Amino acid sequence: MARKKEKIIVKLDLPKDDSTLTKLYAILAVSIFMGLACFAFWLTNSHFTTSPNGQPLFVNTVCKYDMNYIPTYTDNESCSILKDEPDSLVMSPEDPWTDFLTLGQMFDVPGMDENITTAGPPQPLTGTCSVSTAVPSDYSFIIYDPYGSEITRYSGNTKSKDDNCELFIADMERGNMYQLVILSQEEVQEASYRLEMDYYDGIPENMNNKSQWIGPEVNLGGFSFRPTIFLNFFGLGFFITFWPASFYWDKVKERTNRMEEKFPDFLRDLAEYWKGGLSMTVAVQTLATSEYGALNHEVKKMSDQLSWGVAFGDVIEMFAVRVGTPLVMRAISLISEANRAGGKISDILVTAANDSREIKFLEGERKRSISSYISVIWTSYGVFLGVIVVLAKVFIPAIAGSNSEPSDDGDAGGGQQLGNMVIRNIEPLFFLTIFYYGVTMQALGNGLMAGLMATGRFTSGMKHSGMMILMAMLCFNIIVFTPDLIGITTLPALKPAAGTFTP
Repeated sequence: MARKKEKIIVKLDLPKDDSTLTKLYAILAVSIFMGLACFAFWLTNSHFTTSPNGQPLFVNTVCKYDMNYIPTYTDNESCSILKDEPDSLVMSPEDPWTDFLTLGQMFDVPGMDENITTAGPPQPLTGTCSVSTAVPSDYSFIIYDPYGSEITRYSGNTKSKDDNCELFIADMERGNMYQLVILSQEEVQEASYRLEMDYYDGIPENMNNKSQWIGPEVNLGGFSFRPTIFLNFFGLGFFITFWPASFYWDKVKERTNRMEEKFPDFLRDLAEYWKGGLSMTVAVQTLATSEYGALNHEVKKMSDQLSWGVAFGDVIEMFAVRVGTPLVMRAISLISEANRAGGKISDILVTAANDSREIKFLEGERKRSISSYISVIWTSYGVFLGVIVVLAKVFIPAIAGSNSEPSDDGDAGGGQQLGNMVIRNIEPLFFLTIFYYGVTMQALGNGLMAGLMATGRFTSGMKHSGMMILMAMLCFNIIVFTPDLIGITTLPALKPAAGTFTP
């Protein structure tokens, strides 16, 4: 009877090239490219690149404007990013009109600033009404122009099934007062109306009144903010350039640190097996089945290499190169020399284990001691950020509110008198940019200091800086970047000019 052949399984866990640095360089390359793109977008929209025509470099470049020529409204309409989108203005009575035969209401139609254009796009108006009477009655819904001439009329019957009170005017002339009248043959029990008009202010939806990019509006959880405002790209530039690579490298170092924490245990067990009479090769192969946390993979790899016939001295040197930390390199160098010299290696192993354990203990003690200082750094940054946010939200709007107040000498560009000091007109967004740059640079400095104190690595510091930058962006976008401060013109109202009247 033929013997059954035994299967021989050979696991070739061949050494692989370490791709850690390759990944780091790839992350750095992508991050630097994206970071520079953010900086470029911020810079071309900032005050630093405003051209003689008052437009940022971004606008002049995209729209191909001559930097010495001030573009008109018509010029802006020909550029894709500067087209003026209409806003909807709505007017309706606070309370329904009751008990009348004829009742009217005067209302103002806002107009675009004459400094922007003398003839803007048409402003269509749609009006609807609802009229109820006790008995069927004919009624009319009429709009009159500023001179009392009828522009349009809707005539209907209150009890008719086909009654649909609606009228349309193709263009409402700007800056004039119009009249709205509802009249009925029978007494009206209750009537209401709604006017909706498209209004153009000459400012593109994604731009402020300085043609700087503020981005689309986002409403989230009751908050309205513009996450792509050009100022955000200043903080994002620093965050994207440094934080991803720092985060990755810090993770690599944390894994290495976990391996170093288990390294003294491995050396101690290796010494115990040596004392028990086992050779280094057999000892490592035996320890490959033990639990060493993050070091398990490396111990298993050393065992596999020894099973292929690689010398113990070469195996531990390759292990030291893979880990690559001074602590492991020093310990392995001692063991390698003791292995070549012969003698009582167990004492060297125990000494190396105790030395490594003491170093890791001192590193842990350093982190525990420094943690209080890191808390102070974070607290001081939080206080600084809070003060800046309060200044930006309260102080700057109060000072900016004096812009429209003329000075005592009749100068319309005067300011507010504070004792013997006169505060002249200010642009809120200019001060917001200074504040935002300040908190961002403070985040970079504080974060780097916190990381260097904790671990001695810039990568750890950039992790702190990145979180501080994100915190500043969140506070500014939710609290500070309000429409009046970032240069968004407040919409005028389509509102009654006076109380109701009887024609």
